[in-house]
Amino acid sequence: MRGRKPATVVAGTAAVAAVPRAPTWLSADAKAEWRRVAPILVERDILTEADLGTLESYATSTGVVREAQRAISRDGLIIETSDGPKRHPAFGMMNAAMTTARLCAAELGLTPVSRSRPTVRTDAPADDDSPLNVR
Repeated sequence: MRGRKPATVVAGTAAVAAVPRAPTWLSADAKAEWRRVAPILVERDILTEADLGTLESYATSTGVVREAQRAISRDGLIIETSDGPKRHPAFGMMNAAMTTARLCAAELGLTPVSRSRPTVRTDAPADDDSPLNVR
């Protein structure tokens, strides 16, 4: 049996008004991604304080992908080991980070599919056709 949609949606926190600084502990690649994406999210009024952890995870994962790709580009996809040729260890890390980045991007509304979903707005008057104020 499927769950029911709530009659009202309670907002977690208000949207962040200014672009937050990237955390100092992020890598250079992760900070660059934060600086690229955070202004977009603030402009759309969808980034809240509750979402900052997801943004950190997204930026961190994107940074890992870029670092792993550089290692693979430098060393090659197949490396020689004492046991013979093996896939570069960064390949597995890159795949895991890409999965995390994709999931976080979807949560933040950064993918084409997530941007196309109807959003629930609490700041606009409800339509007669939309009792949950879904747009």
